Amino acid sequence: MAGVSPGILVEVCVDSVASAVAAERGGGARVELCGSLIEGGITPSAGLIEMTRAAVSVDLHVMIRPRGGDFCYDRDEFEIMGRDVALAQRLGANGVVFGILDVNGNVDLARTRELVNAARPLSVTFHRAFDMTADLVRALDDVCAAGADRVLTSGGESTSLQARETIAQLVRQAQNRIVVMPGGGIKAESARSLVELTRVSEIHVGLRSAIPSPMLHRNPRIAMGAVEGREYQRFVVLEEQVRRLCAALMPEAG
Repeated sequence: MAGVSPGILVEVCVDSVASAVAAERGGGARVELCGSLIEGGITPSAGLIEMTRAAVSVDLHVMIRPRGGDFCYDRDEFEIMGRDVALAQRLGANGVVFGILDVNGNVDLARTRELVNAARPLSVTFHRAFDMTADLVRALDDVCAAGADRVLTSGGESTSLQARETIAQLVRQAQNRIVVMPGGGIKAESARSLVELTRVSEIHVGLRSAIPSPMLHRNPRIAMGAVEGREYQRFVVLEEQVRRLCAALMPEAG
């Protein structure tokens, strides 16, 4: 089996300062900072961006998503996204992450290009809204035309491993116009084979682990969120999990 380049960039998705620090210590080269990963990630607060920027030296990319749900935004929501891009710039982010679709499941090219231009000189990632498009081939060309630097994708499937052939085809289609970054269900056990097959240079991982709440008093009669019992459980990135995945990508790991 051919060796994997030690230059593979590992981006870790986080929603707390502690997880960002763990990602950096474990060898992650970049963090994607979100709020509320329980609902797929939304724009983090200014306080979270500022404190995370102060805590880590690796590149920090900030999610720009005004709400959960679909990726078809009204005028006010698009205005919010623009303001949040500007805020991320002021707070020291290295990049922003967003995705905008139209009602037919196509990339909203005009709005995406407008937000890309507004974000410069920050790096821009078009996130997994890409996987919700009606046609991945057309969507990739549209994201390229909009000027984004990379696209995050699971190849239109639940996990990247399921769609490894599709991701490999997207890499070939990209022809170095844009970075195709697989994400979705990537673990230490699967990262190496995915990289070798797809020939990608960056991967996006979650690696979150559930930990119990330290609270001693509990009220089992009330559920504050959509999932009962979630109030007494948190999800964090553990340093050792990131280190294990990064080690699995090294040539000597085979």
